[in-house]
Amino acid sequence: MKTIYYMLMTYLGILLWSITNPKEGFTCFLEIIPAIIGLLVLAFTFKKFRFTNFTYFLILIHSIILFVGGHYTYAEVPFFEYIKETFHQSRNNYDKVGHFAQGLVPAMVIRELFIRKKVISNKSFFNFIIVSICLAISAAYEWIEWGVSLATGDGGDAFLGTQGDVWDTQSDMLFATIGAIVGLILFSKIQDQQIQKM
Repeated sequence: MKTIYYMLMTYLGILLWSITNPKEGFTCFLEIIPAIIGLLVLAFTFKKFRFTNFTYFLILIHSIILFVGGHYTYAEVPFFEYIKETFHQSRNNYDKVGHFAQGLVPAMVIRELFIRKKVISNKSFFNFIIVSICLAISAAYEWIEWGVSLATGDGGDAFLGTQGDVWDTQSDMLFATIGAIVGLILFSKIQDQQIQKM
């Protein structure tokens, strides 16, 4: 429980920083709201279903990525501006970190749920189904970005964050898919060990 308490304090501290003088208030709200909804869902379900500390840690990392993007906007995160200038890139690529995490973290959350709730009996399709769900989540998020941008005009452009890249939506979904696959390859054994300890 102490580990979860420290993670929660870290989450709340960085959330507070994120909403203090953000670059654009409306964009900040749009970027951080998934992390806030996620925390509420985890809090309400904590007694019925407690994830492993490893999975909570990954959720925290994803939330921090969202908070940083919300504070600066994804197109203007300073360190990635430095990378852009140093390597002569055409855009600030911090949003690709976010979309990579948007695949990796849900993959590990879904994987733990599937294992512990015994959702899939045929293990040969296990990883394929998880990656497919993550791609569906990524596509749904792109629809939300598109809808918000259409509904709010200029106010939603920073949230959409294409930075003039006509292939931004497709590359966002690709990064989420890669994130899901990488997560399953790198972290499945660690997650299994933590599940066994529970």
